[in-house]
Amino acid sequence: MNYRTIELFKYGTNGLVATAVHYGVLKFNLTVIGISSAGIANLIAACFGISTSFLGNRYFVFQSNDPNILSQALKFSGLYGAIALLHGFILFVWSDWFGLDYRIGFLIATFFQFVLSYIGNKKMVFKG
Repeated sequence: MNYRTIELFKYGTNGLVATAVHYGVLKFNLTVIGISSAGIANLIAACFGISTSFLGNRYFVFQSNDPNILSQALKFSGLYGAIALLHGFILFVWSDWFGLDYRIGFLIATFFQFVLSYIGNKKMVFKG
């Protein structure tokens, strides 16, 4: 396996873990806490998924040894903040406006999140 394949595998693995955290918190927000808007519940859940993703990307995927973790965290936060808004908007439109199953909307939004976050992390946040 070449370096790019290994990196993509690690990125995918990290993404699955972060997505599981994100989805678990989303489900908790909707079913246990009782937040009525899937869009708002998703934005809250995104914060948990984003934190998991940052740590995994920094230490597992891109293995950054940049001592300025704050700079990376700020870039990452900006990138993921924008992506979280897009994710939340997709889910809001899908489930709240059109009344469709939030789980399908979550998968669609997550696909866009995966592609945009890999490119942004590779080119902006953890560039080596």
